Amino acid sequence: MKLLIVGSTGLVGRHVLDLALADGRITSVACPVRRPLPPHPKLTAPLVDYDNLPVDAPWWHVDAVICALGTTMRAAGSRTAFRRVDYEYPLAVARLARDHGARTFVLNSAIGANSSSRFFYNQVKGDLELELARLGFASMTYVRPGLIGGEREEFRAGERVLVASLSLLDRMVPQRWRINPANRIAHALLQAAIEARPGIQVVPSDRLV
Repeated sequence: MKLLIVGSTGLVGRHVLDLALADGRITSVACPVRRPLPPHPKLTAPLVDYDNLPVDAPWWHVDAVICALGTTMRAAGSRTAFRRVDYEYPLAVARLARDHGARTFVLNSAIGANSSSRFFYNQVKGDLELELARLGFASMTYVRPGLIGGEREEFRAGERVLVASLSLLDRMVPQRWRINPANRIAHALLQAAIEARPGIQVVPSDRLV
């Protein structure tokens, strides 16, 4: 199976890449990135500008796509910039991959994804899910984690405090609101890509603890 991973340098994406490279069912992995990745015999990692993605690159020819692209409002700096990374880039990738024959798309979304949400973050995630559903992939999966546990490259003070608090109260917190380890999310993403179940599937946060 040929797999395309976008967002492979992020917390979840790094786990997805490691799992995919170690999985014998995956014959090749393409990871368009903005900074180099360590070489691997199964890996193609072209440097790209997500604002100007190459439309005819050979690495678009894959069976499945896993999208782990995402940022924060603080890192993005504005709502416009956030929407560009979390909505426009994934949608552009999905369209190009579909046009080159990909039949499966798996998205790392969010627990509150809803286009009608009053929260901007959840609204953007919901808008993306709706647009992806219209593209006609044979298999579409939305993995919806809550708070993601793991060591990020960038420092997020508020998130670290929340993770620490939820860790202490783990048994008292409803399962759907517990911390979702990044490796568990990555496993769910990869399994969804490999299984390629027909139609639209949702993996909720309580299946990721």
